Amino acid sequence: MNKQFSMFGIALLILIVLTSVILGLAAGPTNPLTWLLVAFLISIPFIHKKMAKRTYIEWEDSYSVGLNSIDLQHKKLINLINQLQTAVDYSTGEEFEREALNDVLDYTKTHFTHEEGLLEQHGYPELEPHKAEHLRMIKYIEVTIAKYEKDPDSSINNALDFLKQWLINHINGTDKQYSSFMLEKGAQ
Repeated sequence: MNKQFSMFGIALLILIVLTSVILGLAAGPTNPLTWLLVAFLISIPFIHKKMAKRTYIEWEDSYSVGLNSIDLQHKKLINLINQLQTAVDYSTGEEFEREALNDVLDYTKTHFTHEEGLLEQHGYPELEPHKAEHLRMIKYIEVTIAKYEKDPDSSINNALDFLKQWLINHINGTDKQYSSFMLEKGAQ
């Protein structure tokens, strides 16, 4: 409902500005306010695109843990979260949103299994706390999916916010902690 209200507001704004431009041009094309409104009208798609882009995660080199296989999986997780964001932003329907949320869960499990296996293989001393954090994340996503089944609209935006913050904080925090250890052990 909130997304529809937002899109209605943007459409109404465009209609008002367009009407003002038409009336301004009809009254005389020399009015600077008319041309200011024309410039604003032209800029609306660019402004909207810039604002919408802020809701997506972009990979930054600072997120790298130095292990190619892990970085590639983190990039895929970011991509899956962005796909979920797209499903929500464009109201693709509950079925597609649910599928995108399940894809995030499934790939998160795959990533955690790979990461934990790599850490275990190289004798990472903080493996158990790392696994516990992974387990908490999986439980949170499973609870979120259950909440989504009952109330899709309110739970999906909370889930997206959490997933974005958690992933970046996890990469920059817990995952960066093992980075130097793993690189010293020759992991790639």
